[in-house]
Amino acid sequence: MMDKIIKNAKVVSPNFSGTRDLDIGIKDEKIVQLAPNIDPTLAKEVYDAKGLLAFPGLVDAHMHTGIYSHLSEDAITESKAAAMGGVTSSMNYMRTGHYYLNKTGPYADFYPEVLEISKDKFHVDYTYHLAPIRYEHRDEIEMLIEKFGVTSFKIFMFYGSHGLHGKSSKGSQNEFLMTPEGESYDIAHFEFIMRSVQKAIQNNPDLQDEISLSLHCETAEIMKAYTEIVERDGSLSGLRAYSASRPPHSEGLAIFIASYLAHETACKNINLLHLTSKKAVDAALMMQECFPHINFKREVTVGHLLLDVDSPAAGHAKVNPPIRDRANVEYLWEKLLEGKLDWVVSDHACCSAEFKLDNTHPDNIFLAKSGFGGTEYLLSGLHTEGTKRGMSLQHIAQLTSQNPAQRFGLRSKGDIAVGKDADVVLYDPNASFVVRAAESESAQGYTPFEGMELAGKVKATFLRGNLVFENGSVLGESKGKYLARPY
Repeated sequence: MMDKIIKNAKVVSPNFSGTRDLDIGIKDEKIVQLAPNIDPTLAKEVYDAKGLLAFPGLVDAHMHTGIYSHLSEDAITESKAAAMGGVTSSMNYMRTGHYYLNKTGPYADFYPEVLEISKDKFHVDYTYHLAPIRYEHRDEIEMLIEKFGVTSFKIFMFYGSHGLHGKSSKGSQNEFLMTPEGESYDIAHFEFIMRSVQKAIQNNPDLQDEISLSLHCETAEIMKAYTEIVERDGSLSGLRAYSASRPPHSEGLAIFIASYLAHETACKNINLLHLTSKKAVDAALMMQECFPHINFKREVTVGHLLLDVDSPAAGHAKVNPPIRDRANVEYLWEKLLEGKLDWVVSDHACCSAEFKLDNTHPDNIFLAKSGFGGTEYLLSGLHTEGTKRGMSLQHIAQLTSQNPAQRFGLRSKGDIAVGKDADVVLYDPNASFVVRAAESESAQGYTPFEGMELAGKVKATFLRGNLVFENGSVLGESKGKYLARPY
């Protein structure tokens, strides 16, 4: 006997075009049969999909759970928002220093605390990417892989002279990152992180395609200079001012530096995160041509695809790197449709309404906090704007499920196929809705996507065969489990 059959689904897969009318047979949380008209008496439970599209559960490969609220709270509310959007695997960036747990020390001590706080909180499956901040973290990379199944690591290049929200005062870097006196979070440190990651790749040949290093590519010195220019000039405000203060060539230069360091260190798997501009994308593509032996992957966020500097969201849409003008947005779409960008994520970082804008100067973009949520709109947003431009359902499944699952070692995720986890999203492409923050499970209280009409809506989310979201409601207790990789 199977545990469940999802009948009458139009299955979408990253591995075939169009849809196929199939029933999905599930046993022990895995897909065990895909076929038309499976005998319903062969299962304990039957769920009628009523002809809805069935996407593979989304892998949101870029989230920041626990950055502004305590991890124990954020894990609950923001994973509920993820389930709303069809996300079944939440991949979260985590580091030592201010924000997150607001503490430092070796990951051997820090990370078990992260996992203990996370336990039994997430409503979707979850895992973490870790950022080596202190010098000692470089020597912990192989331990993290072997003991905790962490196969992905991160560098925040702009922390060289910038804090999370903008410029930093002299000497504040060590305080912000809680690093020991005499240590610098700089290009030399990045080089040695790459050497440690490449050593781990060499020492783990069975994981050689799944151990990777991700980079937030912005150049601190360029940003520092342009922030001073924009503030002194005073003619720009809001999102336009913030974009000008962190100009696209700052991204491009950082990508050049990161790529050459990857070449110098032979660090073979590099992920260039949340590219926002023509200059950034072109730089990334140039570096792929220069260094064909490096396996680069290129990421874009749904926020940078849906919003531009004229968005009425204004300061609520402040994020790093910034929201850009419409010409850059359309260039991202052009390259996404050409297959030059590898996955789409939310970069979900719930920053509650009471903290997002400065109470005294709410219109000063430089005083607003950086980041916002959006995982619940990832599929609907990409489908709405993508299909307008000719994007296929197969391509959407590749961008939101298969590609990040393969890169980050989630071997049982990313497709609706026999042997995979029964992560299934039932999606109605004809059910348009207007985005309202009040209807989200997120604790944020606002959204920069407020008032947008999206054409298509998640109706049900199955996590390993368990119905965790249906018709606007998250169901039952948290069922998410930690994904030690390879998973």
